[in-house]
Amino acid sequence: MVVLNRIYTRTGDDGTTALGSGERRPKYDLRVSAYGTVDETNAVIGVARLHLTDARELDAMLGLIQNDLFDLGADLAVPQREGQAERLRVLSSQVERLERDIDGLNANLAPLTSFVLPGGTPAAAYLHLARTVCRRAERIMVELAAKPDEPVSDAAIQFINRLSDFLFVASRSANRNGAGDVLWVPGQNR
Repeated sequence: MVVLNRIYTRTGDDGTTALGSGERRPKYDLRVSAYGTVDETNAVIGVARLHLTDARELDAMLGLIQNDLFDLGADLAVPQREGQAERLRVLSSQVERLERDIDGLNANLAPLTSFVLPGGTPAAAYLHLARTVCRRAERIMVELAAKPDEPVSDAAIQFINRLSDFLFVASRSANRNGAGDVLWVPGQNR
């Protein structure tokens, strides 16, 4: 259980922050950027949910995802080290749930004939924004995982990769199952 009685601690005034392990890192550290960008993804999903009052099933899926994103942030905030007690980690079952939800939403969508431009309904536009922030989080996580002594689990990377796919399909679902999608017309404005 997390208890937050004091919000400010002044410990970050020197430009560092503590990982979940207690280790101090500069605020520009790649690991901090990774879980910070996961947090940004979560915030944009929260805004998208404000526009889904008539889409209870999709809203419920996004609620689960927001909780999973906190799990992912906790996973990233404590690097997995040999000989240390195991902490909260993203599991393959969370990836599998995303895949089932993608398949369920996608079954109701018309096939695409072009790339989709971000837009349509407000919910769809925010879900597209969440997708692009999610892709940035993925790029940072993959870069972090490529560094020696900076482990990132396969399940965490799979989760963030699958989440961007989910957010794309969810945006189409929020656009009246694709009927409100704004399609790219190559060279239209030449």
